[in-house]
Amino acid sequence: MERDEQPVTGDYPGAGEPRLPLLTAAEARDAVGYLHLLETLDLTPRGQAAGQLAADLARRLPAD
Repeated sequence: MERDEQPVTGDYPGAGEPRLPLLTAAEARDAVGYLHLLETLDLTPRGQAAGQLAADLARRLPAD
């Protein structure tokens, strides 16, 4: 499969205006908490995957 080595670029409306992150740090911490809760409630591999995702995301959050 061929890959285009050029980065994808584009124009965005209001390019000079600051943009909000997709999630705030508080929202991301809440999401990690919900994923941990899902891990405890779902004893299937899906619950285990939720716990792994929570751990991965938690490592990427800034420390407050």
